[in-house]
This record gives sequence, structure tokens and C-alpha cells, in this order.
Amino acid sequence: MRSASERLLRWVVFAAFVAAGSALWWPAAAASTVRIKEVAGVQGVRSNQLVGYGLVVGLDGTGDQTTQTPYTTQALNSMLLQFGISVPPGTSLQPRNVAAVMVTAVLPPFAQPGQAIDVEVSSAGNAKSLRGGTLIATPLKGADGQVYALAQGNLVVGGAGAAAGGSKVQINHLSAGRIPEGASVERAVATPLADGDTLQLGLNASDYATARAVAGAINAAKGEGTATALDGRTVRVKVPLAGGDRVGFLADIENLPLELERPAARIVLNARTGSVVMNDAVTLSACAVAHGNLSVTITTTPVISQPNALGQGQTVQAQKSDISVTQSGGALVNMPAGAKLGDVVKALNAMGATPADLLVILQAMKRAGALHAEIEVI
Repeated sequence: MRSASERLLRWVVFAAFVAAGSALWWPAAAASTVRIKEVAGVQGVRSNQLVGYGLVVGLDGTGDQTTQTPYTTQALNSMLLQFGISVPPGTSLQPRNVAAVMVTAVLPPFAQPGQAIDVEVSSAGNAKSLRGGTLIATPLKGADGQVYALAQGNLVVGGAGAAAGGSKVQINHLSAGRIPEGASVERAVATPLADGDTLQLGLNASDYATARAVAGAINAAKGEGTATALDGRTVRVKVPLAGGDRVGFLADIENLPLELERPAARIVLNARTGSVVMNDAVTLSACAVAHGNLSVTITTTPVISQPNALGQGQTVQAQKSDISVTQSGGALVNMPAGAKLGDVVKALNAMGATPADLLVILQAMKRAGALHAEIEVI
């Protein structure tokens, strides 16, 4: 029977063998492979934004205060007039169960009359809540002023709230809601899918290497000369003339695999939240970074001044302020050339740099020419 030391030695040798074997023949990470549909789409085939103005009724006293939102009363009078009801002049309507709202929707490509789409309803006045309300028939218009859909239905509001005795509690947002399949398409939008013998694919991001790769993948599958890269964002493709063949052709090419080259180095900074996001293509030249913080602290202490026991004075309260300025030492960190940005962030975190500090430091490194990446601030 083997001793414990012998068993331990065998396990150590086995682990070392596995580690050495992994280092020798472990396969390298494969290049990123995507489909053409994930990086490009047919130009002209897109969704369209729709917007409309309407009224929500049936609220439980949480509608607009018409003294502050006169347009709610005007809209209600116009709607009643369409039904043959004329409000006597001088009558002051105070409908607390009505709210003026803006209605928005997205008309997807190829939508045909009769299809249903979702709509978003948001308060345009000072309504406290839209919960339980019903949207009255509201025409939705496009950028050209034409009506493309008609919305109506009961709102679904995800929030909840209650108020009593001056206290109030609220969960989520009560002045906006959604009507699933609440609009019916009334007009279709023409697309260039059936026009001519060529179509153009528009890339999601401008990149010459990606445009060349898309054209090469299509030519390899459908024959040389089928696709031509016009610029860094557009690829022209010859398509069959028959409608059915054209749909099948597009279905084939949008599922073709595509190997993307290394992306451009990019850093995205969110100035509001302090978030820093980068890709693995970011590199550095040799540089040194030092960052210190300057803080000013003001401390105010009340001081009581009392007169002598036999004196004629009065007790006086004064303020004593102590001001101190503290500057934390900025440690100098040397960054070797070619270091990844992840190593830089770790080093800066070790210095005590906050996310707000990272925004400043990365921009300064870019200005100094040491950071090889495009910085985008959102």
C-alpha cells in the first residue's frame, strides 16, 4: 500500500504534466465569428417613429389639474364637439379623471394595414397617475404628417402609489404606461426591397475591413462580382429580379459566417456615472502617471463668551472656523510600453483613483500621446 507522501508526489507530477501539456498544445482562441445580419442590414429597410397627442380617461381623480393645463380642456372640448356635444360658453370644465398624453410607437419595416403594434403613453400635463386609464382613439403620425396607425386601449402601468394625511409612497413611475398591441396599422411604408437589380447593405459601424470582409463572404458563396464594397459603410449586392428568389437570396447571405478582424481601439467614458469601458485593442506607449487630490476642509465650532460674575456684559455666542488644506501625495506609476489598459486601471486603482479620476487621467494620457485609442464620452 502506497504511503501518503507517495500519493502526493504522483499527484504533483500528474498536475505538472497536465500543465506542461496544456502550455504546449492548448489551442489558441479562435477569431470572433459573426453572421452578416449582425453587422449589416439592407439600406432603406428600417423602422419609423410615430407620435400622437391624445386623452386618457377613466382615472380615479388623478388626472390633470385643468387650471394649470388648459390644453387638456381644449382637447376634451374638441373631442366632445366631434360627437355633437357643445359645451356652453363660459362653462369651466374641471375633469379630474382626464389626462393629456403623448403617444409614441415604432412602425416596423414591412408592417401592413391591420397589424397590431405596441404603443407607449406618457403624461403631457400634471397628472398624478395614469393607472386604470383608457386611451381614446389617437391617430399616430409619421415625420411626413401622414397617419400611419390608430391607437386605443387600456393602459398597463407598472408602478403603484398611495397618499394620505400628507404622507406619500410611490413605487416606479405612474405617469407613463404601455398598451401592448394597442395600435392598428393603417398605412404601409414603401421599401426599396423590390426596386432594381441591386441592393445596398449598410454596415452598423463604418469600417473598411468589415466592408471588404462582407463583400468577400458574399462573393465566395454566390459568385465573384456579386458584391462590391463601395466605401467603409456600404456594400452593393446584385440580387435576383423575382421577388421570391430575392427573399431567399437575402436569407442566404445574411446568415453567411464572417470573421472579423481586430476592432479599432476604443474607450467609452460615461461622464455621469464614471463608467469606463474599453476593448482589448487598447495599448500604451511608455509613460509615467502621477495623480493627487487636493481637499479643503472647513470646521465650524460654536464658542460661548460669558462676562464676569459682577460684570455688566451679556453672554454672546460666536463661531470659530478652522480651515485646513490637505493634498494627498500623488505616487508616480511607470507604465511600460504595450501594457494593456486593464493593467493601467489596476495600477491607478492601487493609487486610490476614483472613477472620476480615471476619466481625467485617461484623457490626459491621450493628450500626451501615450494612449493609443479613440476616446468617446457619452
